Amino acid sequence: MFRPLFRTIPPTVSRFSLSCGKKYASTSTGQLAFDWEDPLGTMDLLAEDEIAISATARAYCQENLLPRVLQAYRDENYDREIQEEMGELGLLGATIKGYGCAGVGNVASGLITREVERVDSGYRSGMSVQSALVMGGIEEHGTEEQKERFLPKMAKGKLLGCFGLTEPNHGSDPGSMETVARRHPTKQGVFLLSGSKTWITNSPIADVLMIWAKLDGKVRGFLIERGEVRSGLSTPAIKNKNGLRASITGMILMDDVEVPEENLFPSVEGLKGPFSCLNNARYGIAWGAMGALEDCIDRARTYSLERKQFKGNPLAKYQLIQKKLVDASTDAAFGLLASIQVGRLKDKGMALPEMISMIKRQNCDRALVNARALQEIFGGNAVSYEYGIGRHVANLFVTQTYEGQSDIHSLILGRAITGVQAFC
Repeated sequence: MFRPLFRTIPPTVSRFSLSCGKKYASTSTGQLAFDWEDPLGTMDLLAEDEIAISATARAYCQENLLPRVLQAYRDENYDREIQEEMGELGLLGATIKGYGCAGVGNVASGLITREVERVDSGYRSGMSVQSALVMGGIEEHGTEEQKERFLPKMAKGKLLGCFGLTEPNHGSDPGSMETVARRHPTKQGVFLLSGSKTWITNSPIADVLMIWAKLDGKVRGFLIERGEVRSGLSTPAIKNKNGLRASITGMILMDDVEVPEENLFPSVEGLKGPFSCLNNARYGIAWGAMGALEDCIDRARTYSLERKQFKGNPLAKYQLIQKKLVDASTDAAFGLLASIQVGRLKDKGMALPEMISMIKRQNCDRALVNARALQEIFGGNAVSYEYGIGRHVANLFVTQTYEGQSDIHSLILGRAITGVQAFC
């Protein structure tokens, strides 16, 4: 269960409002007033426990992640202790019931993701891989023994996971993967994994590596425990990235890595295994992109009110500046409503993969477009790390690209609309 911290709204949660309903948008006279931070009254759709969870996540992120992010981005450094801090608050694997996880709903989990990415997409990426991809994959496809062995420690951030699907030659085409598994020629109950994966968040520091490989021509899932590997495994970091510099990214190189049979997912075959994990992560990305966009709006609004140009007027007085803020605010409000709706359906078991493709595609696309437009408000200052807007723009290009680039999600939705497959 969540710690008592989640039962009440913390007294200080940065400058953002976290009241609910009409009180949230009322003036001292009792009349309703437009609230630029919640223009469509989205908070009215949330339950009290969801608001409290969001507030706790925001307090943690603003007080503990935000002070670190500038240096982390400059140095391209990820502090592993962040996972343990998140684990202490119950933020990891939040939707999983049991095994030391919080067992909250999908909207509450999305609200957590939104707050983490409000600080930086890299921090959200590290959390999403741990929670949605690896912990979610074990919870959905693993044996009871695998769940008991891995999930409690992962929920605490004591074990760190990574998700190995993407390959150097096959990004959006995982069906053509070249990584293979074969039975050990002399050791019964042991598999040998060979191949390479790339652009894998957390891989250089991961304790548990979820690897998707072809066994007898069928895609299967394996769990590599780094501490048990004697040889054949390497996870070099990929440095000098343009985005997600506050997270750690690497490759996974395997040359006959021994994996015991008890670390094989026993029943799932084919791409439905990794894709079910990806759907959970894509849902979180849709929320996270809105958090990043909201931070861009806040930063651009503040800058435009404070920056004086042309006869001492604030930039916010000018029409072009206001239009940029309006476009971004509208897309953020619509994106949050869509994310909440899909989350409610997800809790009922009614969310389709195409719905998740739609919100992942739309929210990431609009976040990137609007962040780039808001960046223009800063002029030359946008280049500086201190203003934060350029960091969000660089990160949002990655979120628009990974776990299904927007064009790929267009093809998924086009197939659903027309019934015609356009991938080949």
